[in-house]
Amino acid sequence: MRLSYYFPVLFYFFISCGFLLLASVSSQGADSCNTNLTLNGLPFDSTSLQCASVWTPHNFILRYLETSTDVWSFVLSAPDNNSYIAMGFSPSGGMVGSSAVVGWVSPDGTPTIRQYALRGQKPSQVVVNQGSLQITGNSSMILSQSSRLYLVFQLNTNQPLTRLIYSIGPVGVFPTGTDYELTRHRDQVTAELNYVTGQASSRTPYKKLRRSHGILNMLGWGILMIIGAILARYFKQWDPIWFYSHTLVQSLGFILGVAGVICGLVLENKLDADVSTHKGLGIFILVLGCLQVMAFLARPNKESKVRKYWNWYHHNMGRILIIFAIANIFYGIHLGEKGKGWNAGYGITIAILFLIAIVLEIRMWMRK
Repeated sequence: MRLSYYFPVLFYFFISCGFLLLASVSSQGADSCNTNLTLNGLPFDSTSLQCASVWTPHNFILRYLETSTDVWSFVLSAPDNNSYIAMGFSPSGGMVGSSAVVGWVSPDGTPTIRQYALRGQKPSQVVVNQGSLQITGNSSMILSQSSRLYLVFQLNTNQPLTRLIYSIGPVGVFPTGTDYELTRHRDQVTAELNYVTGQASSRTPYKKLRRSHGILNMLGWGILMIIGAILARYFKQWDPIWFYSHTLVQSLGFILGVAGVICGLVLENKLDADVSTHKGLGIFILVLGCLQVMAFLARPNKESKVRKYWNWYHHNMGRILIIFAIANIFYGIHLGEKGKGWNAGYGITIAILFLIAIVLEIRMWMRK
């Protein structure tokens, strides 16, 4: 049996491993308002705390209550991703002018929690041990437990500000030195909390641009490219219809994918967020797509001696593109504001295409 027959099997194997890895990662570090809070050493009674899911994509859970007169207690829970977590209180809803409580656990296990005054967007304008929050003495702590971080503090106020800001720092980067300079967040969201009802509503910046970026890349790189590959591999008996269909679908997928990458670059510039891994994968996928277009334009005749090498290159570069595109789309959903709905929708679509490809592959092998 020729070596080329094994590549589809390896392709399906890596796709299956990707689904298993995604399921494993998503099950780690989970928390919800239905889970009882069991933390040792809290300076207040946590049994009656109200609970709200305040940032669903990153599984941020906020528990709070006025535990005594003009003393409000807060416990912010988030996955421990080897980064800092922060909760800010804003008079206007914007970052500038707000005060934030930031906590992290260093690689050596040292817990640190500090208040910052957010006087501007530059790191030098984020000043440690400053801010308008009246934090109760000896009430602040940051705990790491069961793959989650718990940011605990109490405020002396008759009513906390309702406009809140949540953020996550870059992975593996922590404030150091005497000034504890805070590195720019990896992601952040602004939300409003009704302390009476526990209802939290988030405001996602550039929502339409985010949605366009996700849909274009998902449809272009993550769906049409797969359909085009299926047409090319399993429908060659209908020549030349399969060729024109393959070319049309892949061209449309490439155009939509390029538009999605452009939206992503514009979005990154507007948000000034740290998405270097997602961006790097996206550019790599775009380069692979451009190489596929160039290979198509330079394809040799069927009678040429180098045609078999061209086929090997074209087919396997396409498979590599699809694998990285699927992985980066799921990673993008994780980074964005879409949550389980988009994960499930795209996952079901990929599963259907995957099953169709398996059935067609089995039929093709049986004919041979």
